[in-house]
Amino acid sequence: MAISGNLTAIAYLVASVLFILALRGLSSPETARAGNLYGIAGMAIAILTTVIDPEVASYGWILAAFAIGGLIGMTVALKIQMAAMPQLVAAFHSLVGMAAVLVAGAALDNPQAYGITDAAGAILLSSRIEMGLGAAIGAITFSGSIVAFTKLQGLVSGNPIVFSGQHWLNLLLGIVTIVLLAYFTLEQSPELFWAMTALSFLIGILIIIPIGGADMPVVISMLNSYSGWAAAGIGFTLQNSALIVTGALVGSSGAILSYIMCRAMNRSFFSVILGGFGGDPTAANTAAGDKSTKSGSAEDAAFVMKNAGSVIIVPGYGMAVAQAQHALREMADKLKEAGVRVRYAIHPVAGRMPGHMNVLLAEANVPYDEVAELEEINSDFASTDVAFVIGANDVTNPAARDDPGSPIYGMPILDVDKARTVLFVKRSLSPGYAGIDNDLFYRDNTMMLFADAKQLTEGVVKAL
Repeated sequence: MAISGNLTAIAYLVASVLFILALRGLSSPETARAGNLYGIAGMAIAILTTVIDPEVASYGWILAAFAIGGLIGMTVALKIQMAAMPQLVAAFHSLVGMAAVLVAGAALDNPQAYGITDAAGAILLSSRIEMGLGAAIGAITFSGSIVAFTKLQGLVSGNPIVFSGQHWLNLLLGIVTIVLLAYFTLEQSPELFWAMTALSFLIGILIIIPIGGADMPVVISMLNSYSGWAAAGIGFTLQNSALIVTGALVGSSGAILSYIMCRAMNRSFFSVILGGFGGDPTAANTAAGDKSTKSGSAEDAAFVMKNAGSVIIVPGYGMAVAQAQHALREMADKLKEAGVRVRYAIHPVAGRMPGHMNVLLAEANVPYDEVAELEEINSDFASTDVAFVIGANDVTNPAARDDPGSPIYGMPILDVDKARTVLFVKRSLSPGYAGIDNDLFYRDNTMMLFADAKQLTEGVVKAL
């Protein structure tokens, strides 16, 4: 079945509107399910419209790609754990980046098939600019996403990797890449194109390796934006309006989210865009030394919370790793039955990606009206009986507020230390992803609960 140009334009317009509605829906937990459905519908329309285009000569490769990609996607979706979602997102970003590079390379090799040549057979200047930008941004996205994946997966250390003159090297490579891109747009040389692409792959590695684990949520958001701009650039090459609009939506929304998260972490937005924006890796880590802690058991925690008037739960990556969200919901229900007011406090960069904790709590059917962001709830800790911190570390570290010498100084934190009692669930006194000791462990109003987050929470439920 063929489809006319006008119907194609209308179908792509409908798909674009659905993508916009998807982003709008995904901005809130209450409408996230509808947002997902809008996105699925928009993608289905865009794919179907593209596939039934009269210029498609053969469906063999297309159907093979559908089968292979669909099988891989379904397998990953069924097996992936929520704790591993950040590295999965990073891996997906890498695929978008590589797709942009491959499409640009294919268009350079056979521009007539893409309809981007002039009467003399040369690639149009506008198309050369679009191809070059798409390939460069795509290459940076691919290699940067791979580095982020290896850090999040634990294949390499999450600590910043730095060396002398690193920023100057990045600047030099960036200038050379821009020069090569400019020459490519003038001369249409395959050698210039692939040299520019190779340098872009190197830049992607170099701008991510100096970023520490505590900044990974911003990395994921930044790479998301990069992947969108790469897709938009290739959309021009393919003359596909749906891809242009979708890429622009992803790129702009990712940039806005990066800006919001930079504010949440007191980072410079431009340093994020340029990479290498983690805390000072040379800053000394404060060791525990002779400091002592007060430790307790699940029974102690149950007694303290059952006799409290209000409890604020602060989830973090440790909860995700232990998959303790369902036990946490059960604990909260027991406390509410005992007349305790229970709420959840979410830091913008808790976990390893934006919204990580919100998704986990939604999976456990935690009521949306009990979940509050940092700005909404931070002032309430001072009047709260108990702050129950389960797996969060850096986002509750008072050093970010009180110690000008700390690498995370200036990052807004959840003021859990101001609660009357702090119950801190953690396996050990090891520092968080930022590699910084947390003074909160040793304060008089803190009781450390050394255990696996899920087992400890289940113990509290049993005691309640």
